[in-house]
Order: sequence, then structure tokens, then C-alpha cells
Amino acid sequence: MNNPIVSYPRDESTPVSHLPFSPAVRVGDLIFVSGQASVDKTGKIISGTFEEEFRRSIENLRAVLESAGSDLAHVVQTRNYIRDSANTPLYNKLYAEYFTAPLPARTTITGCLPAILHYEVDCMAVPKVG
Repeated sequence: MNNPIVSYPRDESTPVSHLPFSPAVRVGDLIFVSGQASVDKTGKIISGTFEEEFRRSIENLRAVLESAGSDLAHVVQTRNYIRDSANTPLYNKLYAEYFTAPLPARTTITGCLPAILHYEVDCMAVPKVG
């Protein structure tokens, strides 16, 4: 029985984290992306409106996926964390801009982030073919 190859893809576009985790882990044809929040390339948290933080988090997710050979169209599951449930309608609207049918499986948890963050997302994806 062959064990799948495990790799830890990253490149200059991958946001830096000062916490003890890998931005992405690829195991065979599965890519696991750690939580991406509203941070700049150095890992500094960039506060803003819910929409600003959502968009920055998704763009960070996109960068991590690209470094791993994937993209948003190849995401099979997302887990989303929202500090204030009042932002859920806006979240659904923004989410539909980035993820289109066939949609990935999705979990959304509210009331779970520290005051410094409005939104965070992690995902599972598969590589782009070709």
C-alpha cells in the first residue's frame, strides 16, 4: 500500500502567519487550507468593515489555493466563521460572488471570533487539472 505524498505548498503570495500552523497541506489530491482572515502579506491583521474583511480573507484564500495548484472553482468545502450574526445576509450575498454553482459544501458558525476579526474562512479543495 502506497502512502500519499504530503506537501506544504507556499510561495511569495502566501500570507505569512505568526501562529503555529501551515497555510496549506496537500495530501495526494486533497488540499486543506487553514483559516484565512483579513491579514496583509506579513500576517498583520487589517481591520475594516465586514465586507472589507470578507474580501481580503477570500483573496488570501485564493492566494493560498493558487500556491497549492488550485483555485476557488476547485473548492469542495468551506467553513466560515462570522463574529456578528447580523452580517449573515451580507455574507451570503458576498459569498455568492466568489462561489458559484456547483457550490461547495459549506458550514457557517456565528458568534465565534474575537473582537479584532469580523470573518475567517478555511477550506478543502482539489487541484486544478492540467
